[in-house]
Amino acid sequence: MQFTVGLKLKGKANHVVLDAQDALAAALRVKTEFPDAVIMYVRPKNQRGDTRHPSHPLAEDVPR
Repeated sequence: MQFTVGLKLKGKANHVVLDAQDALAAALRVKTEFPDAVIMYVRPKNQRGDTRHPSHPLAEDVPR
Protein backbone atom coordinates (compact mmCIF):
# COMPACT_ATOMS: atom_id res chain seq x y z
CA MET A 1 0.00 0.00 0.00
CA GLN A 2 1.23 3.52 -0.71
CA PHE A 3 1.09 6.31 1.86
CA THR A 4 1.65 10.05 1.65
CA VAL A 5 3.59 11.46 4.60
CA GLY A 6 3.45 15.21 5.17
CA LEU A 7 6.42 16.72 6.93
CA LYS A 8 7.92 20.04 7.88
CA LEU A 9 11.68 20.41 7.55
CA LYS A 10 13.63 23.63 8.09
CA GLY A 11 10.44 25.70 8.05
CA LYS A 12 9.19 24.29 4.74
CA ALA A 13 6.30 21.86 4.27
CA ASN A 14 6.74 18.90 1.96
CA HIS A 15 5.29 15.44 1.38
CA VAL A 16 6.68 12.07 0.36
CA VAL A 17 4.89 9.07 -1.17
CA LEU A 18 6.21 5.61 -0.30
CA ASP A 19 5.24 1.95 -0.03
CA ALA A 20 4.70 0.62 3.49
CA GLN A 21 2.71 -2.00 5.39
CA ASP A 22 0.89 0.62 7.48
CA ALA A 23 0.90 4.32 8.37
CA LEU A 24 3.25 3.93 11.32
CA ALA A 25 5.86 2.15 9.21
CA ALA A 26 5.62 4.92 6.59
CA ALA A 27 6.11 7.64 9.21
CA LEU A 28 9.09 5.83 10.74
CA ARG A 29 10.79 5.40 7.35
CA VAL A 30 10.49 9.14 6.69
CA LYS A 31 11.70 9.97 10.21
CA THR A 32 14.83 7.80 9.73
CA GLU A 33 15.57 9.55 6.43
CA PHE A 34 14.90 13.06 7.83
CA PRO A 35 15.52 12.94 11.63
CA ASP A 36 14.96 16.70 12.07
CA ALA A 37 11.59 16.64 10.29
CA VAL A 38 8.25 17.00 12.04
CA ILE A 39 5.68 14.52 10.73
CA MET A 40 2.42 16.42 10.17
CA TYR A 41 0.20 13.69 8.68
CA VAL A 42 0.13 10.20 7.15
CA ARG A 43 -2.65 9.15 4.80
CA PRO A 44 -3.26 6.64 2.02
CA LYS A 45 -2.06 7.88 -1.36
CA ASN A 46 -4.60 9.99 -3.27
CA GLN A 47 -4.00 9.41 -6.98
CA ARG A 48 -5.65 12.62 -8.23
CA GLY A 49 -4.28 15.00 -5.59
CA ASP A 50 -0.79 13.53 -5.59
CA THR A 51 -0.58 13.84 -9.38
CA ARG A 52 -1.30 17.56 -9.17
CA HIS A 53 1.32 18.07 -6.46
CA PRO A 54 4.11 15.52 -7.00
CA SER A 55 6.26 14.54 -4.04
CA HIS A 56 9.96 13.94 -3.64
CA PRO A 57 11.11 10.32 -3.36
CA LEU A 58 13.15 9.03 -0.44
CA ALA A 59 16.80 8.30 -1.18
CA GLU A 60 16.22 4.52 -1.11
CA ASP A 61 13.24 4.78 -3.51
CA VAL A 62 15.32 6.53 -6.21
CA PRO A 63 16.30 4.14 -9.04
CA ARG A 64 20.05 3.81 -9.43
